[in-house]
Amino acid sequence: MIFQKTRLQGAYIIEPERLDDERGFFARTYCDREFKKHGIAFECVQSNISFNKRKGTLRGMHYELKPHAAAKLVRCTMGAIYDVIVDLRPGSPTYAQWVAAELTADSRKLLFVPEGFAHGFQSLVDNTEIAYLMSAAYVADSSAGIHWNDPKLGIEWPLAEPIMNARDRALPRLDA
Repeated sequence: MIFQKTRLQGAYIIEPERLDDERGFFARTYCDREFKKHGIAFECVQSNISFNKRKGTLRGMHYELKPHAAAKLVRCTMGAIYDVIVDLRPGSPTYAQWVAAELTADSRKLLFVPEGFAHGFQSLVDNTEIAYLMSAAYVADSSAGIHWNDPKLGIEWPLAEPIMNARDRALPRLDA
């Protein structure tokens, strides 16, 4: 596994190392030993899938409040997404800064999202699916979010006029 640090401390883009042969290939997408070697403590307790029928669908920006804060390991299993994370850790030198990565089924790259980050994505093609592992089980009362288009954050989404649900459109701005 190849770990590429992002400018946000603790967040990584991870590329599986393929072992190819005449049958196809094999690659690890998670290895506790490799994660620990890079200083990442991640224990998966829940696995989720998000399917998005239409190009331009935007989900986010979501996070979980303590004591149910969760790290995530995100992978696009069908199609392509523009995946965005925002550092919301109080006192962090990169507080309110964001990083984006294009994750595709073809590249098989993953994004590791530490606890204390908001996460969202926009589908770049129809029929896109992501699978993600979480370090904590979902607790509805701990679910929170920030507005996808908060001018303070200045996230550069690739597609105008996103397809969203009313809940995500109504998320508050960071300083609200």
